[in-house]
Amino acid sequence: MLDARVWFVWALTTLVAASATRSPLYIIVLLLTTMVVGGTCAAGEGRRAPLSPLRFAMVAVPLSALFNALTIHLGDTVLLHLPSWIPLMGGAITLEAVTFGALNGLTLTVIFAAFSVFNQVTPVRDLIKLTPRAFHEGGVVLSIALTFIPQTTRSLQRIREAQAVRGHRVRGIRDWLPIVVPLLVSGLERAMGLAEAMVARGYGAVCSEKQPFRTQALIIVGLMTLLAGWLAYLFNAAWSAPAVAVIAIGAVTIGVAIWLTGRGVNHTVYRARSWTAGDSFALLGCAVTLVAACRGRAALYYSPYPVLTLPSFDPLMGLAMLGLLVPAIVTVAREDAEMHRDPDEGNGFSKQPQTSTDHG
Repeated sequence: MLDARVWFVWALTTLVAASATRSPLYIIVLLLTTMVVGGTCAAGEGRRAPLSPLRFAMVAVPLSALFNALTIHLGDTVLLHLPSWIPLMGGAITLEAVTFGALNGLTLTVIFAAFSVFNQVTPVRDLIKLTPRAFHEGGVVLSIALTFIPQTTRSLQRIREAQAVRGHRVRGIRDWLPIVVPLLVSGLERAMGLAEAMVARGYGAVCSEKQPFRTQALIIVGLMTLLAGWLAYLFNAAWSAPAVAVIAIGAVTIGVAIWLTGRGVNHTVYRARSWTAGDSFALLGCAVTLVAACRGRAALYYSPYPVLTLPSFDPLMGLAMLGLLVPAIVTVAREDAEMHRDPDEGNGFSKQPQTSTDHG
């Protein structure tokens, strides 16, 4: 299993690469790459996504195409005309607008697939480790909430099956009452049980400490600097470069304040995970894709307006997009190495050469 930080960078790289292009060829490459990584790395995790990328695409692509066609009246290939008296939607429905909307739906599908894979391959304890120490309490609450979602789904399914055995049928809103009430009660019971278990283990049994004045001052100065730079960037175009520098200074100041706050949080790691060569290799593949997506804007650019044309494809850019396949390659290599590993190594046994003694 790769490090959670590597998977986070992988998901962000997929987000940047998908957002940098509207070419259907590159989007399809990214979608297939994401599905291969998900099928390879998340196959043995036992955590299935509630909605597959293909089902998401079946909903997102038509809705996005319809919305863009009804609101954007650009393009030369007119399919039909809506009455002009209809607010916002009145005008020409063009093939170019439908195509661009469908491409937006495909982009959303790639982003959804990437973060779906990230959710499947990253355990909850690793998600908590990704949370900065200053926000550790919020990270624990969020991870618990995310853990309760599949439990609530399974409880809902069991309650519906039990009510169906008793002859209950859902025909209207009132028929949901025998299902919602037991679901709410079971959720409260799980929450109370978890709270009692956490209290019994001493979670939160610490005295509240006030933040030092230095940290509070840094947060105030950082927020004021960030706000000043943002206002300067909005209202004076001549100050754009200094405004960006001021925004960066404010962001760094806030980051330093968060780091100082996190230093005061006690953090114990019982089983520290070491960084492996596979993590570095996967991170290198993400870096290749990220650099290509940021510097190859001209090759990635595609627009169906004003006339729909065939998109161009750069083979080198396509190869750079395949850098996101590295996690799947690393996973397959590790599984192959574990299959060919000597079974006696894991048990602490080693084969000793047999020697014979001749007593003459």
